[in-house]
Amino acid sequence: MDGEISPSEVKELLEEDADVRIVDIRDEHSFQRSHIPGSENVPFHELTRRVDELEDAARIVTVCPHGKASVQAANLIGSYEGTADATVESMAGGLEEYGLQFGLSREESAEEAGADAESPF
Repeated sequence: MDGEISPSEVKELLEEDADVRIVDIRDEHSFQRSHIPGSENVPFHELTRRVDELEDAARIVTVCPHGKASVQAANLIGSYEGTADATVESMAGGLEEYGLQFGLSREESAEEAGADAESPF
């Protein structure tokens, strides 16, 4: 692992369209509820099995709710031979901090969309 990166630095990377992969390690349901725009979901429990998907990355930033588990994920990714040339960082403060500063994307499920729709009756 190459250290921690602040939420504002992550935001800058995304705005600059930098060659970075934001890896959200939460479960799929949590990711669908809210996430950093442009991030991808690789749940922590799947990381050892799917780490090879990150081989082509030049820079990887791991994110989690509070910035703790993402440190472990960054260490795991950084120890993988296929990512030896990548810069691997954990986002300090996690999604809680990022969300407070910049907001998060939200994907509405079909159930939620239906619940908000006006009923004709």
